[in-house]
This record gives sequence, C-alpha cells and structure tokens, in this order.
Amino acid sequence: MLPPFSCSTALGFKAFLCISIYIYTDGLTGSMGWGDLGVFGEPSKETPNLDQMASEGMLFLDFYTANPLCSPSRAALLTGRLPVRNGFYTTNAHARNAYTPQDIVGGIPDSELLLPELLKKAGYISKIIGKWHLGHRPQFHPLNHGFDEWFGSPNCHFGPFDNRALPNIPLYRDWEMIGRYYEDFKIDLKTGEANLTQIYLQEALDFISKQQASQQPFFLYWAIDATHAPVYASKQFLGSSQRGLYGDAVREIDDSIGKILKHLQKLGISENTFVFFTSDNGAALISAPEQGGSNGRFLCGKQTTFEGGMREPAIAWWPGHIPAGGVSHQLGNVMDLFTTSLSLAGLQPPSDRQIDGINLLPAILQGKLIDRPIFYYRGNEMMAVRVGLYKAHYWTWSNSWEEYSKGIDFCPGQNVSGVTTHTQEEHTTLPLVFHLGRDPGEKYPLSFASNEYQRAMEQISVIVQQHKVTMVPGEPQLNVCDKAVMVSTLPSAWLLPETFTGKAFLLC
Repeated sequence: MLPPFSCSTALGFKAFLCISIYIYTDGLTGSMGWGDLGVFGEPSKETPNLDQMASEGMLFLDFYTANPLCSPSRAALLTGRLPVRNGFYTTNAHARNAYTPQDIVGGIPDSELLLPELLKKAGYISKIIGKWHLGHRPQFHPLNHGFDEWFGSPNCHFGPFDNRALPNIPLYRDWEMIGRYYEDFKIDLKTGEANLTQIYLQEALDFISKQQASQQPFFLYWAIDATHAPVYASKQFLGSSQRGLYGDAVREIDDSIGKILKHLQKLGISENTFVFFTSDNGAALISAPEQGGSNGRFLCGKQTTFEGGMREPAIAWWPGHIPAGGVSHQLGNVMDLFTTSLSLAGLQPPSDRQIDGINLLPAILQGKLIDRPIFYYRGNEMMAVRVGLYKAHYWTWSNSWEEYSKGIDFCPGQNVSGVTTHTQEEHTTLPLVFHLGRDPGEKYPLSFASNEYQRAMEQISVIVQQHKVTMVPGEPQLNVCDKAVMVSTLPSAWLLPETFTGKAFLLC
C-alpha cells in the first residue's frame, strides 16, 4: 500500500477537487448510465470533453455505486460506509429501496462523519453545488455536516406543485432560501428549457477562482441533476443532440465539465487538483428513451441490483500524476472516494467505525489491482456480491407485479427467466452465479453442478460470512413520513420543524 499522499508536502500548495458528478434519480425518472459516454461506446459520440478527460486520465470499467438509488448512494460517498451502516435505508418492507422525498423526517445522523468534516483537519474549504438529498429538516443542513458553502437544493427539481399542501422545492445559498424551482428558477416542462446547469457551472468556476486566489485547499462536490426527469437543458443546447432532450442535457453537462477542467488549467492548478467523475446509480430505463439514458450491455437499470442499476461510468483526472490513457479493471465504489480523498489530504479514515471504502491511489497512480469484493444492497438486504469476475445473487427482484402491471418496468425488453423476477426470490441456499467477463448481461447463470460454480462459491461464501460478522446496521432513517413538514412557504425557512408526535411506518 502507498503511504498517505499529502498535496501540501508533495506539491507545495494544496488544492484538491473531487468532482463527483451525481446525476441522480428518484421515482420514475432518468439518470446517466454506463452506456451514455462516447468513451464507453455510445455511438453518437456527443461527450467529447468527458472522452478527452478519459484520454488524459484513467477510465474505470468496473466502478460501482453503493445503492441503486440516489440518496443512499450520496450518503455512502460522503461517509465511506454502506447505506445499511449509515442509516440510509428502510425496514418498511424487505429489500425495498428508499430515498428522502420532502415528507421523510430522517436524514444523515450526527453520529456519521462526513468527508468535508474530516477535510477541515487539513485546512480544506468545502462546497456543495446542486442537490444535497440527505435530509430536509434543519439538523440535516449540509453546513451542519462539514460543508462551508452550499448553492443548491435539498431535493431534485420535482414539480411544479401547489405551494400550499405541497410547496415547490426550495434552493439555498448557504443558510438562506433564495427561491423555489418553477418560480424563481424556471423550468419549462414543454420545451425542457432551464438555465440551472449554467448557474451551477458559474458557481463552480467562481468557487475555484476564489480558493486559488487565496491559496486555499478546497473540496468541491458538484452534484448537478439535469438528466433527472423532468430533463432540462439551457437554450443553447436544446435540439443539439441526436438523442433528444436527454442527449441535450448530457451535452450540456459534458460541456460544463470541459469548462471546469480548462479553468483549472488556466489558473495553473490542474496538476494540484484531483478530479473524479461518476454517477450515483444506473440509468432509469423506465423513463427511456425520451428522458432516460443507457446502461450499455448491462442488465436492467436504476432501482435494481443487476449490473445496469449499479455499475457506473467513472473517470479519474490528475495531470502530471495519473498516466494519460489509463484503463483500470480495479473494482471500485463511490465509497472509495471518501477514503481516497482523505489519503490525498494526508489524513487517515476514522478508526472507531467500519469503513467500507478503500484507498484507490495504488490503482490510480501505480496501476495496481486491489483484491476486494463489491456488495450490492437494496434496503436492508444484501442482494448480491461480486468477487473477481464472479457475481452471486442471493436474492433477485426487479419490481413488484403490481407496479409492473401499471407499466413500471425497470428492465424493459430484458426479461431473463428466473433472474429479473417480479417477486422477491431467495437464492441463499444456491445463489445464482454469473461470470461477468463472459456474461456481463447476467443472462446465463452457471450450472449448480459445475466445478466452476463450486470453486466460485467456496471463495464467495467465506467473504460473505466475514462481511456479515462485521455488519452492524445503523438506525434506519428513511422509515417515517410526516406530511406536515412539507407545508412551509416562508421565504427564509429551511422547512418546518418536525410536527410529528408518533411513529407511522409508511411506504412513502
């Protein structure tokens, strides 16, 4: 293992930027998937800046999120811990996905240590631009959890709503609400026009310039949501893509990332700045093709623990340090950004809790492969595990027959008998095992009687048993709803304090 890398000692002046591009999804919406970038084979080749970022840095082919849904993935990135450990899950129904809509009263617990809190020890200034999604009530505000600045929203751009029983979602600058979606920040649902990505881009450029001028080390978490349905793009990008409005949004995001990287180069700090691009879950195929992305060759999409739901596009960029044109088969996870970021800042991860993320610097800087498993959780259940090229499903489930009968399909055109099940199917006695090198689409499970199956399960079973020994679930934060927290329309309010006096365990 490499020793902790300190930008301050190695480069003279610390500037650390981790761009985690979270194109996140909720409900019946869209998200950026593994197959949306030209460098991953998207035929229209409409992501030249991200493709160039990959050619100048390192492309990860086997990079995962920690959950097939948005807010649990975000909680995992910022804590380095699986959602079932940090509390971002529900026990309302077995293996049910859950996130934080406006009426959820839970959020990131004070007991969790977030990345920006820890980076303060090394003198970093941290800013989040875009969607927070780790709780709506005052105690969950990002400035209460280590961030120094925030421009964005506690949720995505759902709406428009009636602003009485259900207000439009607010946007904030630090502690102050500065407006609401559809009112002060316009989104035209007919044309898809909105200027939000341009606003978020300018916020990023200004923050970087400010920190460079003051010689201040910084962490920027740029969490834009343009590919989240209802998809939007600014006027200059509307109609510019072969892929419709969704493609317009992707093109604008790609253009923005290009401008951020060029800005770093112009300021002369690109060699002091580590940049990482990824997404928080796979494309939501339910909203494709009009407002959804592509997961390439992988099975199903968002909300599932098949490859299409959890394998993500990922690019690391650090000129002068990361060899250009690198391609890594290292098994990576968004939780690794927590541990890797601390190492870059010369810090150690907390020793008083289980950290699931690993330090990726040996893989990024030296091309090493670190042996580690990937766990696929949904709600409170470990659904699958990947070890090497083998993936074992202990449970399978896409979505319920009730949802499916209403046209909600997480795997459109991809039915695999006995695999993409609409009931929760247990395989703990004989897990379904796939070789992802030969069968990345998870269509052909290994024969239970084969020697290959037996050898794979001998290795996997030991790892799963060790994992379960260490698993101490956190208190579930996403069980309880209270409609009363949504009704605040006060111009400077965060949201109403909790009025809930009992506990209602709802499927909200």
